[in-house]
Amino acid sequence: MSSMSFSLPKAALDQLKGFITLCRSKPEVLHNEELTFFSDYLLSMGATLPPKPDQKPKEAQKEESKASAKVDDDVEMEVESEESDVELDMDGVIGDPNPDEPHEMGDSTKKEMTDQEMENFDEKRSEAMQAFSEGEWDKAVGLFTEAIKLNPNSAAMFAKRGTCFLKLSPPAPRACVRDCSRAVELNPDNAAAYKFRGRANRLLGNFTEAAKDLSTTCRIDFDETADEWLKEVQPNAKKLAEHNRKKERKAAEKELKDRQERVKKAKEAREKAAKEQQDQPEPDMGGMGGMGGMGGLGGLFNDPEMMAAFSDPEVAAAFKDISSNPANIMKYQSNPKVMALVNKMASKMGGMGGMPGMGGMGGMPGMGGMPGMGGLGGMFGGMGGGAGAGAGPGAGATPPPSGTSKPPTSTDDLD
Repeated sequence: MSSMSFSLPKAALDQLKGFITLCRSKPEVLHNEELTFFSDYLLSMGATLPPKPDQKPKEAQKEESKASAKVDDDVEMEVESEESDVELDMDGVIGDPNPDEPHEMGDSTKKEMTDQEMENFDEKRSEAMQAFSEGEWDKAVGLFTEAIKLNPNSAAMFAKRGTCFLKLSPPAPRACVRDCSRAVELNPDNAAAYKFRGRANRLLGNFTEAAKDLSTTCRIDFDETADEWLKEVQPNAKKLAEHNRKKERKAAEKELKDRQERVKKAKEAREKAAKEQQDQPEPDMGGMGGMGGMGGLGGLFNDPEMMAAFSDPEVAAAFKDISSNPANIMKYQSNPKVMALVNKMASKMGGMGGMPGMGGMGGMPGMGGMPGMGGLGGMFGGMGGGAGAGAGPGAGATPPPSGTSKPPTSTDDLD
């Protein structure tokens, strides 16, 4: 019986070898959930797996991360956490035991009443006031509601019904606040509306609003009861006012810090952009690199205007093209930037015609970086107003035969 044999592809063997190497260097990898099938196989073969890695460092790292996050959030959470630092006297605060049920507010768009409606309103108002004076609060609420239906623009009716809500057992301070607020809208000088809205806010624990309303009551029409209620809420109101000032100050400080950080980042971005611009390589001047060896003509390109022109990539490329073949200058006759620089060079080079080597610029020492500039100097000289760039010895022009008269000067050479 022959034994079964098979061979794995080389790529699979390499992967298996790499996995074994990983297991040897980091045996804890065998406890990875994705490798459970493999660890189970090893255990079934009687193998002993390495112990699981200690989880404490990971937990400690998690706690450290939480602590770091807490420190980072201190600025944002400080204002909110200070709320618990405000110790308020909550004695007498009852909240609102009654559900905030909707109550009849009347048709506020109604402007005029008929004589009959006015008569009915006076009757309901009298009945409501009678019930109010007798302390029948539930009955008074119903009668004031009937009066409000007839005259929804009576601030007094809303203020009285709001007072009744406050005297119910248990009281309904939210309904009182709603009615008194409507009364204030109708008559901003209704002292009773401010008084009982202030009392309702005090029962709800709205100390800041209560102090404001009760203070307004005493300013409009001083009331001893309102003054006593004001003294009850002032300590808490002052604590809350101080707390709000701290919160606003911290918010302003945070806003200032954020704004400074934004300014700092913007400045850094500008400086980075400026540095990157400075670090950019100078434009490729092509064959102009050898101008440094032109001896006395080196100063030709020390002209700031000319150097600025050569910093233009378009101009530099054009002159590289012209340097390779002076005849190519004809391609740039309509390019004002290139021709302006050509004319400037011609005007400077025109007065140097007597310098050896200027004729065609072919024999000038140091022109190694300007291949093909053989006739460009003469071209510039001709464009400079006949300054005689090619007039000196070695100018490349064939002298006229002996005895031949000199041709007349053409006016084409004059500017």
